[in-house]
Amino acid sequence: MSASTLAATRLPSVSDITQLQIDTVAAWHRGPIENPYDGFKQLVCKQHEYNYRLWHQEDIARSPTADDVKIAAVKRAIDTLNQQRNDMIEKLDDAITELLGTLHVRPADGAPINTETAGSAIDRLSIMSLRLYHYREQLDRDDADASHRAMVAARIDLCQQQHTDLSNSLQALLVDIFDGKKQHKTYRQMKMYNDPSLNPEIYQS
Repeated sequence: MSASTLAATRLPSVSDITQLQIDTVAAWHRGPIENPYDGFKQLVCKQHEYNYRLWHQEDIARSPTADDVKIAAVKRAIDTLNQQRNDMIEKLDDAITELLGTLHVRPADGAPINTETAGSAIDRLSIMSLRLYHYREQLDRDDADASHRAMVAARIDLCQQQHTDLSNSLQALLVDIFDGKKQHKTYRQMKMYNDPSLNPEIYQS
């Protein structure tokens, strides 16, 4: 049994991950934000939640009726949520590192490193699920004309293609990682703007 096959018993499939993201986006728009999962899926859902909250704060920030006080509050919320989102990307990658250690998987000598981590790809899939949901909302607008709906439909087709491509790429990456054909590392975001000791606007104030 290959390491990738063994890992499948501990790590959810990419299709399970993307379905979780799709399902929770719909559920959270109908009711409270809940995370009923455990293990790796619990981390995926938490990371997805921060993207969900960010998406709607970004919408508020661009409202023409939002005054300066509201925009300032939203900006601070966006900064906090973005930091939490990036922290969760690291936690996803750390969980994969831990699983690789448990399975005693070591990359082959000279194994290459992917340009983005699995956690970053999961983050991109999360955002894509949000984009697809909100584009599909546009098809149901009572005030939308035929040209608007045609434009939206074309973008949905493109987003769906990109979602499929990224899903397949992530699946291939995970197989290579757990087969030792590629290295896996957690890349620390090391954001400076939220650190009081590193942002001069904070420590000089």
